[in-house]
Amino acid sequence: MFATPEFWVLISFLGFVGLVVYYKVPGMVAALLDKRAADIAAELDEARRLREEAQQLLASYQRKQREAMKEAEDIIAQAKIEAEQLAKETRANMEAQVDRRTKLAEDKIAQAETQALNDVRATAAEVAVGAARRVIASKVDAGKDAEFVEKSISELASKLH
Repeated sequence: MFATPEFWVLISFLGFVGLVVYYKVPGMVAALLDKRAADIAAELDEARRLREEAQQLLASYQRKQREAMKEAEDIIAQAKIEAEQLAKETRANMEAQVDRRTKLAEDKIAQAETQALNDVRATAAEVAVGAARRVIASKVDAGKDAEFVEKSISELASKLH
């Protein structure tokens, strides 16, 4: 029985198992496996925590993006309102300026008409005076002229007093 190889394999196997039990190898293997499981669980917890942080950060950025888009839309709306108001003011100013210039042109035209009418009247008066002189000069002689002047001077004295 000691000469068979199966016996020696059995003895070697039992010795090996005895040494393993003696040196607490199963406990060490279990401790290593427990440590590895704890490390994996810690990594999973860290990954879960990082995932939650990433989701919170994503939500924060999405909220900020929505706020920025709303602010941009508000700015655009305000700019449109200001542009419309500026256009209205510009139109009103242009209309007022056109009205002022029209009034000024009408005043200048009226002034020119008055001046032309006065010029025509003055010219007509000068022509009438000239014609009257010629008519009087042709009808009155020097003798009658002196007599007329004397008569006017005498009447003048009575009219002034």
